Amino acid sequence: MQPGKQLSTKIDETIPTAARMYDHYLGGRDNYAADRAACEELDKVVPSTRALALNNRRFLQRAVRTLAQEHGIRQFLDHGSGLPTQDNVHQVAQRVDPSARVVYVDNDPMVLVHGRALLEQDERTTVIHADLRATEAVLDHEDTRRLIDFSQPVAVLFNSVFHCIPDSESDGPQAVVRRVSARLAPGSCLVMCQLVSEDAEVRAFVTDFMDKATQGHWGRVRQEKDVAALFDGLEILHPGLVEVSAWRPDTEVAPRQLTQEWIEFGGIGRLG
Repeated sequence: MQPGKQLSTKIDETIPTAARMYDHYLGGRDNYAADRAACEELDKVVPSTRALALNNRRFLQRAVRTLAQEHGIRQFLDHGSGLPTQDNVHQVAQRVDPSARVVYVDNDPMVLVHGRALLEQDERTTVIHADLRATEAVLDHEDTRRLIDFSQPVAVLFNSVFHCIPDSESDGPQAVVRRVSARLAPGSCLVMCQLVSEDAEVRAFVTDFMDKATQGHWGRVRQEKDVAALFDGLEILHPGLVEVSAWRPDTEVAPRQLTQEWIEFGGIGRLG
């Protein structure tokens, strides 16, 4: 789907989505037979995907906690947020400061339904249905403007989502990062990671498989150098750009990827 077009609010149980596949890997219940079947096929070639998904979720939680505790950020804009699970961004941030505000953004109508049901009692958190490439529609949405003060530092999250975005000079990952960064105050941070592989055959298989399974709602598996390019001009916070389970781990006990055919790679960049 091209950014700016009207998003469908219809949930199609027969077409897998990245959000519902991710939910299945995390042990959630908000997925359908088509999503589970797609995961089974994917696991035949990239069997480490469940551990990868769990480690990615834990990275997101650590990143949000770090930004709230150590950098004093109280505003979070989560692009491609996915379905609600345990310890969501608003729960992690609001444990540090109950006044923290969170805007979730996703183009999956199921995320909108479940997210709004979960958050209907929380005036500091909302979910908007939008394509993350439509920067103005996201940043100027009435709910975004209600909760986010762009004159103050904001944490913008692009967690495990850019592989869903095709390359494009106007709407690819680098273009999205440039547009969003231009609207942010100094001290704002961008959390960015995506699926990468240095194996050309793995990249080709997963990209083709997911593109067909999701009927075009996919970008591509990239390389570490492609992710690093997204951080150009940003101060990269310690420990740098890494496989996400190695980003400031709370414990050495974590789901272990038994194979490394692909990994989730990224970190946090800060605007000076």
